[in-house]
Amino acid sequence: MDDRAPLWAMSACEFVRAFADGLSPRAVIEATLSHIAATNPRLNAIVTLDAAGALAAADASARRWRDGRPASALDGVPITVKDNILVAGLRATWGSKLYRDFVPDEDELPVRRLREAGAIILGKTNVPELTLHGYTDNALFGTTGNPWDPALTPGGSSGGAVAAVASGMCTLALATDGGGSIRRPAAHTGLVGFKPSRDTVARGKGFPAILGEFEVIGPIARCAEDVLAAMDVIAAPAWSRLMAEPLTPRSRVAYVSTFGRAPVDPFIRDVIEGTIARARALGLDVETLSPFTLADPLDAVWPVVSQTGVAWLLDRHPGWQGQVGSAIAEMEAAGRRLTARDYLDALDQVAALRRSFDALFAQYDFLITPSAAAMPWPATESHPAVIDGQSVGPRGHAVFTAIANALGLPAISLPCIIPDGALPVGLQVIAGSGHDGWLMKFAREYEGRLFAHRWPNVLPGV
Repeated sequence: MDDRAPLWAMSACEFVRAFADGLSPRAVIEATLSHIAATNPRLNAIVTLDAAGALAAADASARRWRDGRPASALDGVPITVKDNILVAGLRATWGSKLYRDFVPDEDELPVRRLREAGAIILGKTNVPELTLHGYTDNALFGTTGNPWDPALTPGGSSGGAVAAVASGMCTLALATDGGGSIRRPAAHTGLVGFKPSRDTVARGKGFPAILGEFEVIGPIARCAEDVLAAMDVIAAPAWSRLMAEPLTPRSRVAYVSTFGRAPVDPFIRDVIEGTIARARALGLDVETLSPFTLADPLDAVWPVVSQTGVAWLLDRHPGWQGQVGSAIAEMEAAGRRLTARDYLDALDQVAALRRSFDALFAQYDFLITPSAAAMPWPATESHPAVIDGQSVGPRGHAVFTAIANALGLPAISLPCIIPDGALPVGLQVIAGSGHDGWLMKFAREYEGRLFAHRWPNVLPGV
């Protein structure tokens, strides 16, 4: 850690070492709250702030550190929670007028674990309505900007979460990933975003699961070490068993530059290709697979799952008309036209995909792809309409991530080394089911050699 860097620029693991040497958690939270006051108006990342609760928690943390009894390796570390995850006593809106006044009376399980571990909850971060879009904007709170350039989107649906971490308004963010909602925003902001295997992080009571088992909770951080510290808390005790799995002596890696004929931004393609070249120079066994069509059936599955989920949810809210945005209303109408047969056909397609990818991961330990097909676009637009000269639909930028959700696989986005002045690019690494430990060991081993290791203390747009 650079001694000249501000307190809010420290990583979670740096904080813990500093707390052990006498740094006060209250000083950290006071500095963080001051930084939030100066930065959040430009980015609109944190939509509900609990300054009083954070200061009280910091004082409690300081007492534990003085007594030599910290609650965990996250004691005193400032975090935020995505606004579709429940925090007792804090408004949880899910980005929708349907829940504008909802204040839960208990924590969702990962939040409770973080609180018991001494992590300091600063507040809630912005999301698109019902966390179903790849940018971050809603009628309650407005648009979230990217810290690298606030006129551009940080992506979605964890746009507020990544904007908070990347700008230094928190050190860690707890978020959800239903189709890439952690990994793509992490890629757009130069962060590490981890989607655990299905059932790795137990959730408990929360908002209705409109994406079924596709959505999981995971952390966003500035480095792999911080992700590991967060997983030690939110996934205990399962996480220790996953990390105990030995990594194979020579990892076999499959690299896929695109799915089917999906266009990819040329800058992303070049940065990823450069990363793959460095990987091979380090001795990694990386085989390029092209063409790659295994994931193509997912294009028909995703709309069925998301649209029927919206229709089901809104059936529980009589008089919802006028309470949701036009994009959600259109999804409801499409979902209402779908049948049980359509839904079961989609599940059958997922089962077929699982068999195909089981065969793939019998040959390879990891699958590498870009995290996103597009660079960040204007913050108020739902998606880029054109990528590399080709017209694309609303999920044209999101083609690489949803397969891990459909199949319950662990996946991580790691920030690539980029030229000075360039916007961030993320590389996605997917592992076979239950091999979260392999994946995190891979990320930690190659961070700094293949991937950007240090998040900059000053971003161009902040």
